[in-house]
Amino acid sequence: MKNIRRLGLFFLSFTIFANVLKADEGMWLLPLIQKLNIKTMSDMGFKLSAKDIYDINNSSLKDAVMIFGGGCTAEIISKDGLLLTNHHCGYSSIQKLSSVDHDYLQNGFWAKNREEEIPVKGLTVTFLDRFEDVTQQITAAINTATDQKAKEDALKAISDQLTTTAIGGNKYLKGRVVSFFGDNQYYLIITKTYTDIRFVGAPPSSIGKFGYDTDNWVWPRHTGDFSMFRVYANTDNNPAEYSKNNVPLKPKKFLTISLKGIQQNDPAMILGYPGRTNRFMTSYELKETSEITNAITIEVRGIRQNILMADMVADPKIRLQYSSKYAGSSNFWKKAIGMNETFAKLKVPERRAAEEKAFEEWVSADPKRVEKYGSALSNIRTAIEGRARLQYTQKYFSEALNSIELTSAAIRFAPKPENNQDEKRAVRPGVMADPSEFYKDYNMATDVKVAKAMLKLVKDKIPQSELPDIYKTIDSGFNGNIDAYVDDMFKRSVFTSEEKMKEALAGNKKAIESDPAYVAGKNISETVMKYFREIEAYRPQYAKGQKQYIAGTLEMKAGKAMYPDANFSMRMTYGKVLSYSPKDGVIYDYQTTLDGVMQKEDPKNWEFVVPEKLKELYATKDFGQYALKDGRMPVAFLTNNDITGGNSGSPVLNKKGELIGTAFDGNWESMSSDIIFEPKLQRCINVDIRYTLFIMDKFGGAGYLLNEMKFAK
Repeated sequence: MKNIRRLGLFFLSFTIFANVLKADEGMWLLPLIQKLNIKTMSDMGFKLSAKDIYDINNSSLKDAVMIFGGGCTAEIISKDGLLLTNHHCGYSSIQKLSSVDHDYLQNGFWAKNREEEIPVKGLTVTFLDRFEDVTQQITAAINTATDQKAKEDALKAISDQLTTTAIGGNKYLKGRVVSFFGDNQYYLIITKTYTDIRFVGAPPSSIGKFGYDTDNWVWPRHTGDFSMFRVYANTDNNPAEYSKNNVPLKPKKFLTISLKGIQQNDPAMILGYPGRTNRFMTSYELKETSEITNAITIEVRGIRQNILMADMVADPKIRLQYSSKYAGSSNFWKKAIGMNETFAKLKVPERRAAEEKAFEEWVSADPKRVEKYGSALSNIRTAIEGRARLQYTQKYFSEALNSIELTSAAIRFAPKPENNQDEKRAVRPGVMADPSEFYKDYNMATDVKVAKAMLKLVKDKIPQSELPDIYKTIDSGFNGNIDAYVDDMFKRSVFTSEEKMKEALAGNKKAIESDPAYVAGKNISETVMKYFREIEAYRPQYAKGQKQYIAGTLEMKAGKAMYPDANFSMRMTYGKVLSYSPKDGVIYDYQTTLDGVMQKEDPKNWEFVVPEKLKELYATKDFGQYALKDGRMPVAFLTNNDITGGNSGSPVLNKKGELIGTAFDGNWESMSSDIIFEPKLQRCINVDIRYTLFIMDKFGGAGYLLNEMKFAK
């Protein structure tokens, strides 16, 4: 209870020291805006009250913002449930709906009426109902636990109890208890999820992903990264599975759109769902991230992506099948490269080591602090160093061997033995369970190449004693020839096609257990789970150290700007439209225009192809109401808002809370931002709402959608 009271005093101290908050840094919790942020925001020029942003009794901006799918943000922009998010957020859904004959990724799509909107199987959006601080209840329940298992059981029991009480009889609400500040604070988050989501439209990838990997994470940017969907509900406006009788959602709140544009230093704020930051990360964790997580990711994905890309370029069908898979892989691959570069360039490890030294000096100055926090850093260091070899091995297994689609499919679709819990856990939540969906986007020849490359890579990197048993089979049955082993596995396995698999499952299901892909997949998943369990053994010590370190840091920095790490709960970040200087003598403007698209055009490079219609609109300057005062067409702009993965698709709002753009990326010079914020360098890259509407209206011919939107006067 002492820690809880101290944390409460820490939050109260923000009221006194509000003037020290940095407007550009911070992913702020919505229930604390009145206490922590609103005065600073007002001083910056925002015209909003805290309740305009977050109110549990009346509609507020938070009611227009939602989780899109499993890892993005979206916003409602009309009275009829029209939803705006990024093109890359809708990418996998658009790909699922596409075929060679109806390639919505390549050609784009716009429904001309509600009847043409396409249902997206498995896509959901989740609205925030409210936060409830339950720190006291959670802490009281788990403090009596005598070991880790008892703690986990107590946490689950109290969480279930609090959720049941909060939701009552409302079957449409769900609740989850989420920890903040390294388990020093807890909130119960109540949400409502809608499952009938329909595709309204998106530009072709030549606009929605213009620049692809080359421009990813880079400014200046010229990508129209947006897509539109619609949320449907039953006649009572509640969530319901797809039905022709469902109607467009009548939202509590939808965003007003501003076409007035932006200027340098204009106030700008973002509401969204940042996924994961580690701003309290120690130098020990930083080393693990750089030398194991990022390094292995860069190596393995680079090899696999080269294989995929070669096949995608050679065959339009394979390009469609693997576009989403490639995009999902390459985004973090390039981020990992950038993170490691900026770690070194910005001397992040040295800065973190200096912070830890200051912490230890502060702790050692007071015996009471030594008692509470004296073992914090040693606990973290011991856990990180103890699991290093395990992390290294498992990372190769999970990145490389789990990318073999055939063996993963065998485990996913074969009947599950009731007594094999490891195999059941190997099928991750959210992984597609419909075989037809898998095989629609599967090319065996590509997978054969990947399998051979990944098995060879793992053999080169991991000692023989740590390899899965399939390597013994390769040695004994194929004289160590990995190519021969893979060719034989793909030749004999029934999981290479949906037809073979269904025929086999209709017969003797027991025979599936001897299928070579199933045997390999089972061995891989059991090996991965073995290493996972061994790594988990270090988790209690690490968690204890992290909780101590964060609690001590909060106490040491009482009165200064502090906020919890992102954990995919709704946050607010506020700052301004702002240019930046990446290096001496270079200044990047805060805005790009369609001029830059035409300057980058390269018909011989698929990443920079410009559609003919867009070139025609550019040539005639047919920009309508969306043009700048000087006649140019705006495309993207910069703010210094604090975002990370998960914020993709988040609304960018002006001082009145009106929509001016959609966040979609960060800049290369601040790729270490998940670990440390760099105010001079860190920028958020956003699609200008005027470019979104121009593409929708003038390029896509879907101007009718403007009729349901509300525009600022």
